[in-house]
Amino acid sequence: MPTTTAPPSQRAPGKALIAGCAGFIGSWLTDKFLEAGWSVTGIDSLFSGSRRNLKAAAGPQPFTFLEGDILDRLDVESDLIVNLACPAAPPRYQSDPLYTFKTSVLGTMNLVALAGRTGARLVHTSTSEVYGDPEVHPQREDYNGSVNPIGPRACYDEGKRAAETFLFDSHRHSGLDVGVARIFNTYGPRMDPYDGRVVSNFLRQALLGEPLTIYGEGQQTRSFCYVSDTVEALWRLSVNEPAHLGPINIGNPAEITILELAETVKELVGDVTLIFEPLPADDPRRRKPDITRAAEQLDWAPKVPLREGLSHTLTYLDDLLSSGEFSAIRSPHAAKQVASAR
Repeated sequence: MPTTTAPPSQRAPGKALIAGCAGFIGSWLTDKFLEAGWSVTGIDSLFSGSRRNLKAAAGPQPFTFLEGDILDRLDVESDLIVNLACPAAPPRYQSDPLYTFKTSVLGTMNLVALAGRTGARLVHTSTSEVYGDPEVHPQREDYNGSVNPIGPRACYDEGKRAAETFLFDSHRHSGLDVGVARIFNTYGPRMDPYDGRVVSNFLRQALLGEPLTIYGEGQQTRSFCYVSDTVEALWRLSVNEPAHLGPINIGNPAEITILELAETVKELVGDVTLIFEPLPADDPRRRKPDITRAAEQLDWAPKVPLREGLSHTLTYLDDLLSSGEFSAIRSPHAAKQVASAR
């Protein structure tokens, strides 16, 4: 008879603190915890998050929103802490690099202190940017990366690397229960159409009848993971037992060039033109996760194909841009922000 593997057990619902709850991924994860019966406290400075993303958080489970900053001392009763509190889009994190770096490092230190006081497990979202412009392909968790520590992206890249250092030292020194996820490019509904990332750039430009802006020759590669897949992996890292330390890559290993992404958007939207601009400094040439560890430890793999995910995202952004609500929040010149192939 064929043998089957029993699914891992999961923590019973308790009290969760989600930092960055009003952000793109953070809001989806907040919904996931509420649907699973957790009592959730969410904190967000709204530097890059939006209250709009929290509309779906209303429901039968207790949810408390705190407009605040993880740079300040926190006293929130919690069994589990998930940290997504840092701007992730290059134009946003480069607009205030000192704040970005402090959020990654000092903010994480504050959450470690809170976890130490409450005995909570702390799950931290790091990033594929810790690999920099990689010399190893695909990127495995045991690769140390190739990062420019003084470049314009370093506030984010090195901030996340330093946060990982503090988390792993806290685990080794005091036995703190931590889990670290390295998230690769994620896209989907609730993306900010002006956040400067390539999927939101292309879809927004196509919907507004503008040329798609490609940086460099479009031969740099990325691997795009739909938000529901990313959130499922984060959920499993947070609640599965036995708990895993990581780091664990979370991303879709289906690698395509930026030019191929533009052609896919053209097929979905219709006739659009392409324009080419110089490549931003320190923009990685290749990006593809090795997700062997996620498959083995979380029993996880992405499920949503790129074309399907882009269709869902396109519908969301079309509704948002057509509503008039968003145009009152973002000024017209925001569309011309320097973007990246993230």
